[in-house]
Amino acid sequence: MIVAGIMSGTSADGIDVALVRIAAGKGLPEDSGLGFELLGHEHFPYPRAVRDAVLSAMNAGRASVAELSRLNFFLGELYAEAVEHTRRSARMRQLDLVGCHGQTLYHQGEAAKYCGRKIACTWQAGEASTIAARLGVPVVSDFRPADMAAGGKGAPLVPFLDYALFRDHRVGRIVQNIGGIANLTAIPAAAQPGEVLAFDTGPGNMVIDQLVQSLFRKSYDQDGRIARQGTVLQPLLEELLRAPYFKRRPPKTAGREEFGRDYVKALLKRRNRAAKADLVATVTALTVRSIGDAIKRFVLPHGTYREYIVSGGGSDNTTLMFMLAEETSRLGLSLRRSDDLGLPSQAKEAVAFALLAYQTWHRRPGNIPSATGAARPAVLGKISYV
Repeated sequence: MIVAGIMSGTSADGIDVALVRIAAGKGLPEDSGLGFELLGHEHFPYPRAVRDAVLSAMNAGRASVAELSRLNFFLGELYAEAVEHTRRSARMRQLDLVGCHGQTLYHQGEAAKYCGRKIACTWQAGEASTIAARLGVPVVSDFRPADMAAGGKGAPLVPFLDYALFRDHRVGRIVQNIGGIANLTAIPAAAQPGEVLAFDTGPGNMVIDQLVQSLFRKSYDQDGRIARQGTVLQPLLEELLRAPYFKRRPPKTAGREEFGRDYVKALLKRRNRAAKADLVATVTALTVRSIGDAIKRFVLPHGTYREYIVSGGGSDNTTLMFMLAEETSRLGLSLRRSDDLGLPSQAKEAVAFALLAYQTWHRRPGNIPSATGAARPAVLGKISYV
């Protein structure tokens, strides 16, 4: 079965598409049934106007229903075009199914009071019916609500792929993704699904990107060049690491609600006379230290791990990766990139949602309850037919 996976991350930088051939089988590695091959993948940056619209919707205290509806349908068109372009580039005639994560506009994994009740909620934009109509194949979308209905946080969901791909009978592995938010999956040697631990460690590229946009009018710190010119402000770093999120026990999930526009505004108010590059170096160190602290506090006390596998856009930031190599080396971990193990960093999350769509199509669970906090395994998503 040929499945296209579509992912737009919390960085709101664009669309990732992966074409995956998935073999028939029972699903997880212990069933000896899962086999897949990456046939092609591409990244499509959002045009400036689209990125501005997405970020505006994410950060809005109030939003126009009309604008949100237009954005939802417009993203559906963009997703369909991205899949079709990728399919043609890979010279693939066959396409059987699409799994679309969509663009997260809001995610509240913890229940909060609303109209007299406690409600957790999430919303990913990108109209699946439009994608199905344009491509002529069924589309699985809206993956997170089913996990939340089962008592989970709705995230992280990528650990299903991490477990399927990186589980090893001899070596414990920690798989780290650094997108807008950083999240890890800890997989003990010869682990069963219930032994997997996964959670968001905190900011990945999100705070770095927003700070660079505010101070330098650039989209991101390319190759970590700005951070490399600065010096980490240790007192400020230690203050930032005292945020309650970092002490909260897993399962937990983070987003722009914790580390978005308001977080950066508050940070800039504490700038005093600090050099711009020093601030960028400090928030880069925040990503690294929050990851290291999370591993030390929540992962290592419960198992033995030797390998640390990194993917996501943050793996292209050489300053961040240099800091991360030093941090994880002190924890006795050997750092590798997912590219070294056959899965390109840029394609990983799109591959994950291709695999989750395959699970849904065959009415199989796609969440890992020990990662999301759900009370039970759940079949994820909704299917839009042609």
